[in-house]
This record gives sequence, C-alpha cells and structure tokens, in this order.
Amino acid sequence: MPHAHPYWVVFGDVHGRTANLRGIPELAGAAGVIVTGDLTNRGGVDEAQEVIESLAAINPRILAQIGNMDLAPVQDWLDDQGRGLHLRAVELVPGLGVMGVGWSGLTPFHTPSEVPDFQLASWLDETYEKARHFKHLILASHTPPHGSKTDVAGSGAHVGSRAVREFIERVQPDLCLTGHIHESRSVDRIGDTVVVNPGDLASGGYVLVSFDGDSLTTELMDIGGGRP
Repeated sequence: MPHAHPYWVVFGDVHGRTANLRGIPELAGAAGVIVTGDLTNRGGVDEAQEVIESLAAINPRILAQIGNMDLAPVQDWLDDQGRGLHLRAVELVPGLGVMGVGWSGLTPFHTPSEVPDFQLASWLDETYEKARHFKHLILASHTPPHGSKTDVAGSGAHVGSRAVREFIERVQPDLCLTGHIHESRSVDRIGDTVVVNPGDLASGGYVLVSFDGDSLTTELMDIGGGRP
C-alpha cells in the first residue's frame, strides 16, 4: 500500500533465519531498514554477510548492529560496509535521527557479545553526545529497558538493562526499538518514550516507523497478519 510519509522497517533477532524477509510487504519501499541486533546465532562475518546480502537484495538502505549472539568482528564489518549503527548517530531525514547501542547486558548463557550494565550506560552516554542535536530521536538498543513489558523472560522475570531504563527516563527519546527477549513481544511506554520489542523475525514480528516531519508513528506488525 502507498505511504504518505517516509517509513522504516525495523526488526532484530534474525539468527540467520531470513525466510521471513520476503513476507514483509513494506520492505522494498522503505526509506531504510534498521536491524537492532542478533543477525546470527553465535556467528561471525560470513554468517552476518549472508543475512545482510539477503536483506540488501530487497532493500540496500540498511543500518545494523550486533546483539549478544553475534561475534564482535561482525560490528567492525558492518562499520566498514557503512551500515554500522552501534555507537553511531545517524540522521534518517531532517529532524529525525537514530542512535544505536548493540551487544547486551550480562546473561546466564555466556553468549559472545555481552558487557556489564555500566558499559551499556557508558555507551549510551557516549553515543547520545553525537545525537543530542536531533529534534526527534530514536534509540535502537538490542537490550530492552528493565521493568517494562519488553524485558519479561519466560520465567516471568524482568531481565532488561537498568542502564537503558535510566537513560530513557532521563533523555526521553521519542522511541526505543529493542529486542533480545523473543518472548516479550510488546509495546510499552516509559514517560514520553514508546518502547517496542517485535520479538524475533522468525516468529514474524517487525515494526513500521513513519515520520511526518513533526511526530513518529509506530506500529507493531505481524508477517502474514498485519497488526498483531
């Protein structure tokens, strides 16, 4: 369907499973694609390249960052390709920017790219210095904020980042796009910030973000079923 304003397709937690890319009708016409993390399943550059090439065949306008399940060299490769988002601030269109922080907080599973919460806090502050001039700001954080609908593990425990939560409470970006916790697919709000976790791509979740020059519209979508 035609869109009156520029829009972006957002998803994460691909884990090398790209079949659902063909099921996103808005993908080819999007102004860009944002991948919030976990391109692979404990994979390196070769596996990540396969994912990015599958996506670029449909839409080459990609910004991506690693999650905890990607090996660290993947981020260097994304940066070298001009598609890296981790620790970067990128103007999407005049008046709207996105800043990215990938990896994840510490998990019980000893995944390849985890850091303590204080490192996430430092990265958020460092990256915000590059992004504070944007009138409207999107935060792409692989790790969801603690104590929200978006960070509830299967056990019922909140396993998100307190640093991400504190940053959102303090800075109040327009939108936080997150993932990491597949089973916590939801939309929440922290103050004025909308927080969206679409779950993993293989389960069919993605986000549409559109911008009319003054405000963002965010929709949680389901492949094959429109709005969930």
